[in-house]
Parts: sequence; structure tokens; C-alpha cells
Amino acid sequence: MAPIWHGKKMAETQKTILIINPNSNQAVTDGISNAVDAFRLSGGPKIECMTLAEGPFGVESQADVDSVALPLSRVVTERDDVDAFVIACYSDPGIHACREATDKPVFGIQESAMLAAASLGDRFGVLAIADASIKRHLRYLRQLGLIERLANERPINLSVAETAGGDATFDRLEEVGALLRDQDRADVVVLGCAGMARYRKRLQDSLGLPVVDPCQAAATLALGAVLLNG
Repeated sequence: MAPIWHGKKMAETQKTILIINPNSNQAVTDGISNAVDAFRLSGGPKIECMTLAEGPFGVESQADVDSVALPLSRVVTERDDVDAFVIACYSDPGIHACREATDKPVFGIQESAMLAAASLGDRFGVLAIADASIKRHLRYLRQLGLIERLANERPINLSVAETAGGDATFDRLEEVGALLRDQDRADVVVLGCAGMARYRKRLQDSLGLPVVDPCQAAATLALGAVLLNG
């Protein structure tokens, strides 16, 4: 079939951004998809969200993080139709293996959120799902060279499943977010789990501070990379 020309430019195949939820909770994937819906621009790249079937129901430990690295790398290797990838787990599991597996850009939501937060204020606070997550997050933050910008990271102590659908989640986010603002003097708050996406705007209005959703931060970088290289 002959190519279709519009003036002097040939119509190009639509670009694709793939956002991979490394846990097997479809409700979290649905929340991520809703959070990035504003980035689905008319005539712009397609944004596809998928659930990693092999993943745990919630990525909540180092063992969970390690367990999804190879399956994520396999997805990246197999999806040669994708122009940019986003790993939608706050620990950025398998990000180095995925970057080695493809020449396409791969964005982790924690790294993206930290960069966004650093551009919005001097000191950021993070809302983690649980105490056990914090040590892992701090280790990664030191690797990124951003530890001095952290005001504090505080847990809400809910599961990934609860953050995606629990009725009391917002109240807990609001309570702990106020501690980050008032006691830790954070001027930006970061949601430390992909399952918190639905609460960003409401929490921002309540706290009176910028609130960064990590999936939206990564989608912003992925969209820019695809459009600039399109």
C-alpha cells in the first residue's frame, strides 16, 4: 500500500508510551490510567497502561522489587512497537535492567517525581505507604544525589490495595501531609506510591502546597521525549 502524503510530509505511525504497573492489581493500573488521561493529546502519542500479571499484588518489599525486574525487562525487550516506557512503581524496580534492554527511553516514577519536586520547591516531603518502604526509598534517593533536598519521608501505613481504594486513605494522606508541611517544613509533597494517584488534586487543595503524583511526573518526561524525538 502506498504511503499517504499530506503536503510534503508523509503521515507517520502513531507513537506509543507504555506505562507498566509492576504489581498485579488492576485497580492500581486503572487509577494510573485515569491520572495520565490529561496527557492523551489529540494527534499525540498513544498512552497505554498495562498490568504485569507476574507481579505481586502489591510491590511492598525489596523481595517484591527484585522479583519483577526480569519480567519488566522482558516486556521492554518484547515491545519493540513502544517509543518510551514508564515503570509505575515508586521503587523504580528493574530500571537499570530495562534501560540496558532497549535503546528507547525508560522512566521510573520515583526518579521522575524527585526531579519534578526539586523544580517546584527547595525541600520536598514524601508520603510512603509503609515504614518498610522508607529505607529502600532513601537508599535510591542517595543514589540520585537528591537526599539533601528531602525534608522527610513519612508513612501512612496502608497497603497498596488500600491506597487505591480504601475510603480512609485521603484522611490519612491529609493527616501525614500536614506533618510534612508543618513539622518538617516541606514546600512540596510527593505521593510515594502509584496507587495514590486519584488523591493528588484534592490533597494539593487541602495542604496548600504543590503535590506531585509520580506517574504524572514520569508521563510528562516520557511525552516530552517522544514528541521531541518524533
